[in-house]
Parts: sequence; structure tokens; C-alpha cells
Amino acid sequence: MQPLDIRRILTLRGPNIWANYPVLEAWVDLGELKDTCSTDVPGFNDRLKSWLPAMIEHRCSIGERGGFFQRLDTGTYPAHILEHVTLELQTLAGTPVGYGKARETSEEGVYKVIVRYRDENLARECLQTARLLLLAALFDQPFDVAGEVQRLQGVADHHCLGPSTVAILEAARVRGIPNRRLDSVRSLMQLGYGAKQHRIWTAETDRTGAIAECIAQDKDLTKALLHAAGVPVPEGRIVSDPDDAWTAAREIGIPVVVKPLNGNHGRGVFLGLSTREQIEEAFHHAVKEGDGVIVERLVSGLEHRVLVVGKRVVAASRGEPIVVIGDGTRTVTELIGQQINTDPRRGVSDDFPLDLVNTEPYSPVILAELRRQGFDPDKVPSAGVHVTVDRGSNLAHDVTDLVHPDVCDRAILAAQVVGLDVCGIDLVCQDISRPLEEQWGAIVEVNSSPGLQIHLKPASGKPRPVGEAIVDLLFPQGETGRIPIVAVTGTNGKTTTTRLIAHILQGTDQKVGMACTDGIYYEGRRIDTGDCSGPQSARAVLLNPRTEVAVLEVARGGILREGLGFDKCQVGVVLNVGEADHLGGYYVDTVEAMAKVKRCVIDVVLPEGMGILNADDPIVAEMASACKGKVTFFSTSAESEVVSNHLQSGGRAVFARGGEIVLTEGPAERILCKLAFVPITCDGAVRFQVENVLATTAACWGIGVPDELIRSGLASFRSDPVLLPGRSNVFSAGGVTVLVDNCHNAQAIKALSQLVDILPHKRQGIVFTCGKDRRDIDIIRQGEVLAESFDRVWLYENGRGSRPAGQGISLLRQGLQQENRPIEVHVTNDFDQAIEAASCTLESGDLLVVQAHDIDATLGAVRRLLMPNENVERSNGGFVPAIKAEISVL
Repeated sequence: MQPLDIRRILTLRGPNIWANYPVLEAWVDLGELKDTCSTDVPGFNDRLKSWLPAMIEHRCSIGERGGFFQRLDTGTYPAHILEHVTLELQTLAGTPVGYGKARETSEEGVYKVIVRYRDENLARECLQTARLLLLAALFDQPFDVAGEVQRLQGVADHHCLGPSTVAILEAARVRGIPNRRLDSVRSLMQLGYGAKQHRIWTAETDRTGAIAECIAQDKDLTKALLHAAGVPVPEGRIVSDPDDAWTAAREIGIPVVVKPLNGNHGRGVFLGLSTREQIEEAFHHAVKEGDGVIVERLVSGLEHRVLVVGKRVVAASRGEPIVVIGDGTRTVTELIGQQINTDPRRGVSDDFPLDLVNTEPYSPVILAELRRQGFDPDKVPSAGVHVTVDRGSNLAHDVTDLVHPDVCDRAILAAQVVGLDVCGIDLVCQDISRPLEEQWGAIVEVNSSPGLQIHLKPASGKPRPVGEAIVDLLFPQGETGRIPIVAVTGTNGKTTTTRLIAHILQGTDQKVGMACTDGIYYEGRRIDTGDCSGPQSARAVLLNPRTEVAVLEVARGGILREGLGFDKCQVGVVLNVGEADHLGGYYVDTVEAMAKVKRCVIDVVLPEGMGILNADDPIVAEMASACKGKVTFFSTSAESEVVSNHLQSGGRAVFARGGEIVLTEGPAERILCKLAFVPITCDGAVRFQVENVLATTAACWGIGVPDELIRSGLASFRSDPVLLPGRSNVFSAGGVTVLVDNCHNAQAIKALSQLVDILPHKRQGIVFTCGKDRRDIDIIRQGEVLAESFDRVWLYENGRGSRPAGQGISLLRQGLQQENRPIEVHVTNDFDQAIEAASCTLESGDLLVVQAHDIDATLGAVRRLLMPNENVERSNGGFVPAIKAEISVL
């Protein structure tokens, strides 16, 4: 294995255990370098500093400029160095970031390296390049830093969002409006969630009509409509061929402009043409840039771009001709290189407000302009002679404060005539501080997707808040594009609580989107199946434009794999942590570490939101300090010290007392209803369901649901296969009771035994398999709890996970043997065999628990069990299967 082996890279696109913004998490095996310090390798620090000198700006844990270099000199290790090099390469590529961490895992020599990113494709490339650079520096090998940085800049140009989109997103961020990129290649962005969302594509919005875009692309149609509305436009017409172009020029009067009918970015626009040769040549170039050619009157003056957003002019810029002055010795090309391209404001990236003049090769427009004046690139102008290289290049000089009100009015009218909500109006005039009509000025084009960079970083003048203007157009002041989001997490009870909250909210006449372990639901209709408790499903709910409120189950796997599927929530619920589950995966090895994962939903509660926490679980109660909003505790005990202290400080709590649900805020309290009126609690006898109901009540209270709707929702919710499939579903037939539940860990099995105890039965058995991705000790513990509660156990292989066949069964049997009483253990190959084997022994008065791994398949099997068909005979109250199971007695 090579040193610095990157085993895995996780892209945490949403809030996560490290930060509330996107990061990469790389699992790095240092290999032979695990004990290598930066001071152990001669020349390493000097090489690294010389290759990446700008890292002197990294403050690191020292907290001051040069902090990271100090750490190098005093000694630090490869994982930490890899973090900083990755951050620096992203900055050099054009996306400055500054957050990173390097943390040891429980596996010797393996570290988690965490770095913030703005584009995940670029960040991954930078991480891989950082690894190679670091190895080269460690082993004193050559490395082309400049070449790699240039390559990474190309990656950034290809993948990263452009300046127009970034400006809008930054304005949205300041307003607290969430955003999400919908396409990894294009700049299609979603601002806001659900029914409150809008979308942008660069500077276009979802209010930009297709008809308006088509009009703007057709310059001749645009001119005709503007002229009819009284907007000044240059005379001109479409021409069919070079001869017709010359004819049109004589009709209009030379000099003229020749340009494409529907081109863009100024390509193929030739100005000030006077001769037939010039016009015919321009036609041949212009026709390649569009679907036709227009010849029109040359308007005297300078080009301007006026940005209209809604019914306001929010920015204006002016273009200035590019001119070189001859010295009698240098060619035009040499003069451009000396007098134009040396301007520090000129460059090839978006960081420069002015473009370099490309002389390899020259554009046809520039060549035509030079020839019009009697020059070519290799000709030497006489000393003092002014040569115009480009008449209308770079509309980058801000003149917003100079625009005459009449000019604003004509620009706004032009936008309205075309039908655009955001557009760039190109006009030509001598002086933009005077009305167009009095100086024969005119609007020459209307652009449906205007670039914003010229207004964000002008070559002269001040930047304009154009991103803010577009955001304000879509979201009036006070609106954030947010819908209420309720996020539910914990070790057990997540799905039940999620479904119960959604059930109650449906009574508020809001359109509810829900994602949980069983699928995605809109207004009670299931539209996706499988485990949908991860971030992709959450984003799907929030993408739907009909979703007015979202209720999202949040499982630990999704958080660790990709982060949360939302940036903030109105209500965050943590039901419990207890002994935790799934320990060992993703190097999350302790209950405390798992609690940090669950706490993510509390970390992102809005300041005006509510965190719902279990006062009876100490590690959950401690999360209150991380909540930026208010906190409501819930408890099954009115005597909870946590609740008492919280109420004394004016906080909220929901608890059970005397068989009733009590809502309290400070000294004030009120009774919601009796637990006997809530079917899933079985008159309050099932503690885990009482906890779920209390958490649900607190969440609905936190989101503003009236008491009467909470009461009616609790009363109408039952543990049936429709409202709550696979959770405490009880079936009876022929004196046999079957309980279906997704009891997947020791805590859940122990909690379920409360329900088993109150159901009538003579014997109790369970069909069970161990879950995947559990530690050996956790599976043994499951067996121990099974032995405490059941007389008979049918075990089967689930066919999932990385364990060898039979190992999970062996561990469960090991746990079952801990109970000093006789227990029947039946072992089968799969679920179907287990359910058939159990069915043959069932007698009237028996209770069978069936663990629901695949809920739909489990419910189908139970229905067949209780309603036997011709292939299954009943005998003495039992069912006779075709396949026998191995039976043993412990």
C-alpha cells in the first residue's frame, strides 16, 4: 500500500458533524508515514514553503498570520499538512476556503481529513493533487506546482458557478434564503424550499418567460415591437445575401452596422461600415453567428448596458473604445501588447473587469475595424496616430448615477415590451445623462440573460448590488423562501414520531411532504418506496413546489454519508440516544460520538425555531446548549429535574402526569388530553409510545398547531398497516395474535416487550434476524434481550452485510444462552422459511412477534399466515409449512 492512501472521500453536502456548511471528509491511511513529523524530513519544510508561499496566510491553531508555518517548524504530521495544502490549492484555483480539520480515528494510522469546499469536483481534484504534492515534498521529488495550479483553475472554470450566480447566491445567503444547485454542469439553482421556492439560471429567473426569451433572441422582432411602443431604435432590416446587405445600407444611409439576427456576446457585430466590400465581408462573418443578418443605422456615440430588474434600473455601465497610439516603430500588434494588455485591469478570468485583446488570432470584427482605418496587425502607425482597435469592447465603466430619468423610463419600457423581468438593455448615445431622443440615441439590443460581472467589478466607478436586486425581485423583504421543516432523529421511534407529526399537520389544511424509513409521501400518497430517511429524500420533498410543510425522518447514516438534506429547520426533534445503535460504522465508536451525529438537527434549528429534547435521556438533554432557538423538553415524569429547572427559567415542557398530557410554559400549564384518548399508547401503558406522543405534541406546539388539532390528530392515529406500517401492528385470527414491529436493536426489543406484556397470550415467540453493520457485542446483546422476553425464537439469515454466513446467528445464540431458562431456538435459511416454520407451531392463545426488516414483504407474509390459502393446511390450531426448521432447546 502506498503512503497517504485515500481510502474514501465523503462529500457532506449539508450541515454535518464538522460544520454547518459543505465539507469533504477523506479517510486517509498514512501507512509508513504515520509517525513522520514535518521536522523529521530534511528540507521538507523549505520545499513546501517555497512551492506554496501563500500558505503563510494560514493562521492555523496559532490564530495569527504564519501560524501554519510555525506548526511546520515546531513539528506537525502529514494528515494536518494534507488538510492545509488542499485548502491552499482550492484558493489558488479561485475558490478561497479556510476551514479544515485532521482527526485521528480508532484505527492506528488512519485519519479523517476535513476541508471546506465551494465546488465538490474541484475540491476532490485539489485533495488528490495535494496528496501528490505532499509526497513529492516528503521524498524530495520534482513537482510542477504552477502547471498543477493552472490545471486546477481549468477544473474550476468548468465546474464552478459563475460570478453572476455567485452574486445572487451571496445576496440570498445574507437574506437567510437557502439554496441548492440542481445541476452539476449548469448554473441551475433552487432558492428557497417547497412552495416558497424560486429558481435561477445565471441571471435568468423562473419568472422569465419563454416567449420573452424568443423575442429577445430575434433582434428584428424586438426592434419592431420597441418601435411600435415608442422606444427609439435604429432603422434597419433583415437582409438575405451580401448584395441585399449593400442595398439596405444605401437605403438606410452609410455608415451602417451589420450583425447577426440572433447572436450574442457581441460576436459578429461590425460597426461603422461604409464600403460595399466591408459590408459584404461582414455579412459572411455575421451569418455564421446566427440564423440571419441585420443591417441597421450606425448610432453615433458610446455603447452602454443598462440592467433592468423588475421595474427598476439598478445599474448602468459604459463601454470605451480600445485605442492604441502609434510611435512610428511598433506594429499594431506590438502596441496592443505594450499599451493595452499590460493594463492590470485586463486578464482572462472573471477576476479582471477588462478582457485581454486576443491577437492570436484576431477576431474578424477587430480586423475589419483596423482595415476600415487602413491598418492591419503588422502595420506600424506613425507617431501620435490614434488607431481604434475595438469600438465597443468591455462595457465595464459604471455610470449608474449619471443615467437620465427618461433613459431609465425607455429601458424599463423596453423590458416590459419584450416581457423580461431581468434584462440587459444595450443602447448607444453620446451622453447617458441626456434623453435619447434629443441626441439621436437608440436602444440596439435587449438581452434576456445579462452578465452581472460588469456591475459587480467595474473597471471604474463603484460596484452595484445587482444580486440583491434580483433576490429582492423574487423574495420581497421579510420573505426567506422557507417552509416549516420538522426534522426527527434519535435511536428509536423516529418513524412513528415522523408519521404522527405529519398526520396531525394534515389536519391544518397544509400540503404535507414527508420522508421516512418507509418512503416519501405527499398529502398521504406514497410516491417512493424504500428507506427514505436520508438527505436525498429530504431534498426531494423540499424540491416539490407543492410542499407547504415538510416532516423529515433523519437517520444517522445519511448524516454521516452526506450531511443533512436541508440547511435549517423550524423544529428539530431528538427522541433518544440511550445505548445508541450502529456504533462502529464511520469510526463512530462511542455513545458520545453518536450523540454528536444526532445533535446535527439541533445545531441547525433556526433562531426563531424550537428544539424538542428528551429530558429523560441525559445525553439528549445536554443538547439544549447547542440549540440557537428555544427548547421544549418532554418527559414521562412530572417530577423531572430537567423539566423543573427549565420551567423555572420560563421554558416550555410537555410531560405526562396522572394519565394526562400536560403542556407547560413557565408557571402556566394546561391539559391537552388524557393518554387514554391516544390509541397508540394503550391507555398510557406503553412507555415508548407515550414518549413518541409527547415529542410529537411538543413539535406540533412548536410549529404553532392549535391544541384542538393536536388532540384530534392523536385520537385518530392508530398503529395500523396504513398509518404506521411495520410499527406495533397487531393482527388476530383464530385466537392467534401476530405483532409486527421493526425492532432492530436491543433497546427497541426491550421497549417492545412492554407491549407484548399487555397483549393476551399463553406463549410468546419472535421471528428475528440481526441487522447489518452492528458490532458483535451489539448482536450478542440483542440475543440477551430476546431471551428475557420470549419463549421461542425463530432466527434466519438476512443475506445482507459483510458477515460470513452463519456468524450473525451464532452471535445471537450466544446471547440467548445467557438467560438461565429453557428457550426454543429455531434456525432457518431465510425469512420465508422462518415465518413458515413459526406458523406450524402456532396455537390459539399464542403471540408471535415478526420483526419487519422489509415492511411490505413482512406485512404480506403475515396476511398470508393469518389467511391461509390452499397450499397451507391448519391442524390443531396451527399451520403446517412445507419446509421444516431446525429446532433446539436452550
